[in-house]
Amino acid sequence: MSAEFVSYNEIKTFFEDGWIDEVLFPVKAGKEATVYCCKACRERGEAYFALKVYRPREHRNFRNAAIYQEGRVVGGTRTARAVRNKSKFGRAVAFGGWLSHEFTMLGMLHAAGADVPRPLAISESAMLLEFLGEDGSPAPQLCEMRLSPAMAEALLERALRNIEIMLASHVVHGDLSAYNMLYLGGQLRVIDLPQAVDARSNANARSLLVRDVANVCRYFACQGADAEPGTFAAELWDLYQCAKLFPQ
Repeated sequence: MSAEFVSYNEIKTFFEDGWIDEVLFPVKAGKEATVYCCKACRERGEAYFALKVYRPREHRNFRNAAIYQEGRVVGGTRTARAVRNKSKFGRAVAFGGWLSHEFTMLGMLHAAGADVPRPLAISESAMLLEFLGEDGSPAPQLCEMRLSPAMAEALLERALRNIEIMLASHVVHGDLSAYNMLYLGGQLRVIDLPQAVDARSNANARSLLVRDVANVCRYFACQGADAEPGTFAAELWDLYQCAKLFPQ
């Protein structure tokens, strides 16, 4: 491994299990994690993988964490009590859950047909994902793109369809915007789901859904699309409540 910007101990399982040969360069550094481009092992049949390494819990900054964590299952009664009381052990459990939660969400949503990266493998502090890009160049964030009105209309439709697929799977992204959607070959991909909530158990799910829809429509309106959010979120929620949403 030639890259010195990530600890080998954090990701050694991906080398030992024959997933990656080398960490090449950082793609994106965020408050909670950093994503790297990695050279895939030849036997895997792909040229690159994306490696998402979560920061040590004392350096993470999940804003409004309680809003997103409401309703999550965090283990037995004693563990749940520790999380509620925010003891040292409870904080460790809570922060450790973000990684496994995102990996689970990605797997479920990818299987449901959502435009999310395919999750591949997970360790204690990192996960390996499908690399989104071309010839080793990472796909840009949607917020960096200047779209034609026609393309904006098409991508808006797909973004709203992704929101629908997620909700049909009982998931609300919770932080959806042009900053966590990527533009790849005329298509979009939704990323960054550690804060995704379960619509069945989180009382904030409906308000988060409304915010996601508003954020998406605001961006595409600026790109020339007819993107008034109107009552889309309310209608989607009503269909969900009546069990009339289906992923496919």
